[in-house]
Amino acid sequence: MSDAYATRAALHEQVVDGYGTVRVLSMDAGLDGAVVHGWVNADRAAFWGMRSLTRDQVTAIYAHMGTLDTHHAYLLVKDGEPVALLQTYEPSADRVGECYPVEPGDIGVHLLIAPAGPGGGRPGWTTALLRAAASYVLLGLDRDRVVVDPDVRNERAIARFHRQGFTPGPVVVLPEVDLPDVQLPEKHAQLAFLARETVFPRSVQDRSA
Repeated sequence: MSDAYATRAALHEQVVDGYGTVRVLSMDAGLDGAVVHGWVNADRAAFWGMRSLTRDQVTAIYAHMGTLDTHHAYLLVKDGEPVALLQTYEPSADRVGECYPVEPGDIGVHLLIAPAGPGGGRPGWTTALLRAAASYVLLGLDRDRVVVDPDVRNERAIARFHRQGFTPGPVVVLPEVDLPDVQLPEKHAQLAFLARETVFPRSVQDRSA
């Protein structure tokens, strides 16, 4: 598996001190569907909302996403091994856009960390991956602000985002989506926002110079 992921072209590559090299790859539904299916079916991914899906269904969802201009999926790979799923979307083309005033430069993000291996939890692992994801989204994609919408019951995720500098937003109800390719139940979500200048103040100064 290491060789297969290590040889794929990266959209972003970053060395995180004390962690390793993180590469951002475009997700290939055919190649990566089985890996992602294993992640979304784990108990810890209950709030991801895909635990009841088969591998073929998960693969089909991400194959459909690959045809869209507004929603994208990526794998975060550490030293040749996949460690997280990153999804980005245009808030104005998503149900979250109905629940807050979308600003130019906003981008929505979902991040699912892979289950811990046999060694158990890994201190600093999530922080390192969030840092790499933020670098790619805010700098690589040149965006001004990230919006996340964790389930209000997912207190662990909400606390994690706040520790990383996200500013709490309103609690909203994301409407149900029932389309041929996408079925999403109504969701009570806690919005939170991360401004580019919060994480990369110098990059903002450089861009405005």
